[in-house]
Amino acid sequence: MADKLAFVTGAGSGIGRAAAIALQNAGFHVALAGRRAAQLEETAAMASGDGGKMLAVPTDVGDVDSVRAAFAKTKETFGRLDVLFNNAGMGAPPVDLEDLPVETWKQVVDVNLTGSFICAQEAIKIMKAQDPMGGRIINNGSISAYAPRPNSVAYTSTKHAITGLTKSISLDCRKYNIACGQLDIGNADTDMGGRMKNGVPQAHGEVMAEAVMDVSHTADAVVHMASLPLDANVLFMTVMATKMPFVGRG
Repeated sequence: MADKLAFVTGAGSGIGRAAAIALQNAGFHVALAGRRAAQLEETAAMASGDGGKMLAVPTDVGDVDSVRAAFAKTKETFGRLDVLFNNAGMGAPPVDLEDLPVETWKQVVDVNLTGSFICAQEAIKIMKAQDPMGGRIINNGSISAYAPRPNSVAYTSTKHAITGLTKSISLDCRKYNIACGQLDIGNADTDMGGRMKNGVPQAHGEVMAEAVMDVSHTADAVVHMASLPLDANVLFMTVMATKMPFVGRG
C-alpha cells in the first residue's frame, strides 16, 4: 500500500480511530478527520513506526467549507486520494418519534447523510482527476440501515439513506474507476456501541443487555475492503456481534 492515501472521518475515537490505525499499520498514509483536534492527535500518536504517515485535519463534516478545506489540505500534502472511509456519525436522544425536535433531526441528517455526501463529492473530484484515475469510497452504514431500534427515527432514516448513497456512487462513478461499498456494523464495543452490553430498549418494551464485539473486527473489514484492487468491490458487508438481536430485532 506504499504511497496510498486513506481519508477517515470520525477518526478521533471508536470505529474511525480503529480503522485509521489499522489502515496505517497496513501501509496506508492516513488523513484523520474529525471535529476534535486533540483526539485526532491522540490517534496520530498511536501510529506504528512501520506504517504510513498520519495527518490530522480537523473537520466538521456538516460544514461544506470545512470539508473542502480538509480535502484540499490532504491533496496538498499527499498529492492523491485512494480511499475515503465515510464514518463520522451521530445519534439522537431516544424519544418518541413525535417528540423529536426538528432541529435535532436536521443535525443528525447534516452529519450522517449530508456530511457523507459532501465528503464523497470532494473525494470523487480528486479521484477522477488523478493519475492513475480512480479510488474507493467505503460508507459506514450500520445494522440500522436494515432494521431500526425503538425511538431511533433520525439515525435509522439517515442510515437507510446511506444505502442509497452507496448505490448511487457505485453506479455513477464507475466511469471514473471509483468503487463504492458499505460496511454495516452491529454492536462494536466502542463508546457509542458499548452501551449495548449495559442494556438497551428492545421492541417488546423491555431493556436487555446485548452482545458486543471487539472494534478491531470492524477495522479489519475496512482494511480488507480498502486493499482490494479496483476491479473488485465489496458492495455490502455486515460485521456484527454474533449474538446481538438483528433479524427481526429479536
